[in-house]
Amino acid sequence: MLATLDAGAPVTLGIYMMYDVKHYDPAEWTSPPLEGRLVDRPGVGQVLVGRGAVNQKGPQTALLAALQAFKATGRKLPVNLVLIAEGEEEIASTNFPNVIANPEVAAALKKTVGVLGASALQSPQGVAGISLGAKGAVEFQLIVSGETSDRYPRADVHSSVHARVESPAWRLVKALDTLVADDGHTPAIDGWFENVRPLTARQKQIIADGLKGASEAEAKAQVGVGRWIDNEDFQTSSERLLSQPTVNIQGLVSGYMGPGGKTVLPSRAEAKLEFRLVPDMTRAEAEAKLKAHLAKRGFSDVQVVVSGGYGPNQTDENAALVTAQRRVLEKAGVPYRLIVRNAGSWPGVMFNGAPLNLPTGQFGLGRGNGAHAPNEWYLIKSSDPKVAGIDETSLAFVDLLYEVAATAKK
Repeated sequence: MLATLDAGAPVTLGIYMMYDVKHYDPAEWTSPPLEGRLVDRPGVGQVLVGRGAVNQKGPQTALLAALQAFKATGRKLPVNLVLIAEGEEEIASTNFPNVIANPEVAAALKKTVGVLGASALQSPQGVAGISLGAKGAVEFQLIVSGETSDRYPRADVHSSVHARVESPAWRLVKALDTLVADDGHTPAIDGWFENVRPLTARQKQIIADGLKGASEAEAKAQVGVGRWIDNEDFQTSSERLLSQPTVNIQGLVSGYMGPGGKTVLPSRAEAKLEFRLVPDMTRAEAEAKLKAHLAKRGFSDVQVVVSGGYGPNQTDENAALVTAQRRVLEKAGVPYRLIVRNAGSWPGVMFNGAPLNLPTGQFGLGRGNGAHAPNEWYLIKSSDPKVAGIDETSLAFVDLLYEVAATAKK
């Protein structure tokens, strides 16, 4: 989806939005996930609970409200706008590269000073975040079945035949085991770290600055763990979070999954995986190395199905787009920290990489939690004056448009 607005301004800003969400099980929610119910959250304020509330419909609504405010008050926008939106972000933007390659879309984006996405980056203590990048992501499946080789049955069969018929499930387990080291988390794909750019001294300092006043116990509680990998300290584990590419198993599916047992030899086994990529890795490189790795070890019967993906993005902290964000927060007296890159992913590389080579980023006051999880929420009315609700967040977007116009003209 592409839309442009010519306000007659000398500066044009790109805005990225996504409107799809992850799967949900209504039974896991305290209120219907598609209802968007307003709920009082103790110690936080009034929040909206629903799938997509914080990722990204709440922040995007705040941005759209800012644009509506200009229209409602008859004020002229200080920047021209190029809005681009997609509905496949949650499956790694499968067709988004084709959209960006469209001559009309590319021509519109080339006129911009950069592309911003709306987010909710304020901490519970009121510290805002300015994101300078994000890891890339590749989503794919590994499949072993009677369709991939005649070594396996075409349909589930009695488990007694396993004495002379191979198991797709065990074959998949063996293939998966080659993808990581014995520690269970370090990628072991051949050549995987060949193009991994290490953190600079400045980036490590940014991480250290961002941890000042942060609670390690709270960070662990958010993901429900009592320790980090290798019992690393907060600084080291935070550097790992932002600098390490990953090979993650999202899910494993094979055979009988009901209560109790069943005497069955599965005919099919599937693993749903994802890579998280860091600079200077690319999606094409990751896919090629995975396939070569499996082929070298004789796993020609393991089918690789890539559903989508993109590389990482990174913007210099001195870019005009970043400067404008800093000025908004400084003028408002809101403390902030720079974020070297998001551990999560968004397709900013489509704008940040060749041929557009545009600064990118994510901006937004306010907060929320539970993205991709039950009871996802976004803050509407804050009980803490240091943390913005949706009204204050919308006003910050108004200020940002003026600052982008002023900064980019210089």
